[in-house]
Amino acid sequence: MSKRVVITGMGIYSCIGTNLEEVRQSLFEGKSGIVVDESRIGFGFKSPLTGMVPTPNLKNELTRRQRISMGEESEYAYIATREALQQANIDLTYLETNEVGILYGNDSVSKAVIEATDIVRDKKDTQLIGSGAIFKSMNSTVTMNLATILGLRGINMTISAACASGSHAIGLGYMFIKQGLQDMIICGGAQEINPYAMASFDGLGVFAEDVEHPELASRPFDTGRTGLVPSGGAATVILESYESAVKRGAPIIAEVLGYGFSSNGGHISTPNIDGPALAMRRALEQSGIGAEDVDYINAHATSTPIGDANEAKAILEVFGGKPFVSSTKSMTGHECWMAGASEIVYSTLMMQHGFIAPNINLKQVDKELEELNLVSSTIKREFDIYLSNSFGFGGTNSAVVVKRFNNE
Repeated sequence: MSKRVVITGMGIYSCIGTNLEEVRQSLFEGKSGIVVDESRIGFGFKSPLTGMVPTPNLKNELTRRQRISMGEESEYAYIATREALQQANIDLTYLETNEVGILYGNDSVSKAVIEATDIVRDKKDTQLIGSGAIFKSMNSTVTMNLATILGLRGINMTISAACASGSHAIGLGYMFIKQGLQDMIICGGAQEINPYAMASFDGLGVFAEDVEHPELASRPFDTGRTGLVPSGGAATVILESYESAVKRGAPIIAEVLGYGFSSNGGHISTPNIDGPALAMRRALEQSGIGAEDVDYINAHATSTPIGDANEAKAILEVFGGKPFVSSTKSMTGHECWMAGASEIVYSTLMMQHGFIAPNINLKQVDKELEELNLVSSTIKREFDIYLSNSFGFGGTNSAVVVKRFNNE
């Protein structure tokens, strides 16, 4: 059994917009969401730059019992999922009467763990931590909270795969549905944005430090890049079998054609070329298309010297210089566990609205990467197929191919 897998809803809570329309406009305008977080300076950060999102207020939507077990990443994911379900024409009654699953990428809950530990250190009484703390401080906090709130009865799992978490969640959701094991899965990725989650990253010296011009700090593929900028939020994609979508009369946004994965098997943090190239080739093979069929690549490129260069070389090895390439992280910064899901949303919005968002802050490209067809300003262009790359610590790689839907 092999089923077609389609996208029927999307939702986003990002530093470039807290809904699909805001994000679409930011992408088209090449608008940066990077700011200076003054609190990080006093916290001891070398770089106070971040992509910031507003704190959600869910008091009018969820009960206190529901909210008490939700950390910030679960709140972001709830808002993104609410928008995605609305776009897919799915209400709570449908969720209660049908088997719907959830696969969400998340790989840290730093704030919840630290806050609970601080209470015990100070008060020497574990009962003062509170009944909701355990559910906030587990890596599966997003899936356990959303599955409970929404009454989900299908697959229920968190994917922890560093900065490829969100992409792997969508890829695995695609595989479950393609094989007929589920008809619908809520997929996505979430990333906490608090300083606790980013302090160890900052300590590695991998963050850009252009405090004077935060909007210019994230510059993938540019010779002047000095490091990544952390960011966060959440993104949700509703994956569904074609048969299920047609039966519901659902709006079909796009079709997921393939998913490729690999592991570098080398250095824990330095990426190579072979692993990403293998993931991209596998995604193409599973999609049943050739490299020449891909119109656009949303690169993982985080604005680090080695990472950007090795990904570019892998793209050139697999695709040559034909497809348009940009990294939306130039605008959003690196959304980490969320990025693989949000970049599916970003790329699908571009495909829906006939444009390719720019790799902003691109002034000069490395000479060895000049063959790459990099987009430095918005292009108004219809396209039918894109590939989204996501790579993470430990050498985990994911590539997802998505196509404009047609009923053939």
